[in-house]
Amino acid sequence: MPQIINEFKRPNKAIVEQYQEVAKCYSASCVFGDVQKRRGVMHSSIKPISNGTLVGPALTVKLSVGDLQDPLDALPVAQAEDVIVVDAGGETETSVWGGLMGRLCLQKGIRGAIVDGAVRDIDELRDLGFFMFSRSVTARGTHTMYSKRKDELDINVPIQCGGVGVKPGDMIIADENGVTVVPKEDLESVLNLAKEQAEREEATRKAIAAGKTVDELLEEFGRI
Repeated sequence: MPQIINEFKRPNKAIVEQYQEVAKCYSASCVFGDVQKRRGVMHSSIKPISNGTLVGPALTVKLSVGDLQDPLDALPVAQAEDVIVVDAGGETETSVWGGLMGRLCLQKGIRGAIVDGAVRDIDELRDLGFFMFSRSVTARGTHTMYSKRKDELDINVPIQCGGVGVKPGDMIIADENGVTVVPKEDLESVLNLAKEQAEREEATRKAIAAGKTVDELLEEFGRI
């Protein structure tokens, strides 16, 4: 029986903004993955269609493998700054997302999505500035446009995406390096660790520019 949860506890606006601020560093997905001891990093096959960084709380969607459809029903539930995360079962030959869906999302202040499956219209999505991450790209669409049949979706339930468990309200940090998930129960502790690491890495860059050697860097920072 499909399950739709219309309301879930999102991180407060202040912590979302703090995540977005820390994620202005180089390689934000790497930083947040490192401080979680590499946990929460999605499989490398989940790739972006363009450069840039996407940060926000997850709104999850689970589709039925073998009967895929467009996840349009997630839109009434979604809010600005959400990142729609879709479990399409890793299906690579049927697109579940396209340019029109991206336009509808941008109307609501939703800047991007992660799909463990296929998408299309990436030229349009790129021109729109919509951040799209997926396992594959294909011109082949879903049955919905032909059959007119729409089944109910599971929305805001725990899912798997790129080999990582994702719950509604988890924080997504995605860039050209990959996608990292921070569990909602760990948001504050991981944020503090990521801020420290980002600052340490920037200090290391300045030390390298000043001509410090590997040994000097290890002595000062403990790592490179």
